[in-house]
This record gives sequence, structure tokens and C-alpha cells, in this order.
Amino acid sequence: MFIMKKITVEIDGMMCGMCESHVNDCVRENFNVRKVTSSHLKGETVIITENDIDEAKLREAVNKTGYKVVSIKEEPYEKKGLFSGLLKK
Repeated sequence: MFIMKKITVEIDGMMCGMCESHVNDCVRENFNVRKVTSSHLKGETVIITENDIDEAKLREAVNKTGYKVVSIKEEPYEKKGLFSGLLKK
């Protein structure tokens, strides 16, 4: 079984949906991730991955796109599905 991670990246400078796409594409091109979603309204990008992501490389990749990484937070991720609560019992 794979241990999934949720990495929340606070990003300054995203103003619209196209900005979100630029950041998502940057993450997908530079790292092997399961899922990446960005919100310019929240000012964050959420990455779901099984792999370790080097924080310095993540900062560098995103900063090269013209946006600024403010903070990075990593935590365990459990997929929330219909049966996930039943499996824990």
C-alpha cells in the first residue's frame, strides 16, 4: 500500500484561472504527482502524491513561472471516498 501525501503550497501572484493552469502545468512537468489543483482565490496549490517532493526544487520551479511560493505544508493524505469510513472499522 502506498502512503499518499498532501502538500499544500501557499502561492502569491495567482490572479485567475489561467494562473492556476500555469502553476498546475509547472508541477505536473517537474514532479510525478497523482493530482494537482490550484485556487487563485485561496492563493494555494494542493498536490497529492506518493513521492517525496524536494521543497527547494518545488519553490524553484514555481518561482520560475513568475509566482512566489510563500509556504509549503506536508501532511498524510487519506482518500475520502464512499467506503473509506467503513474500512477503518
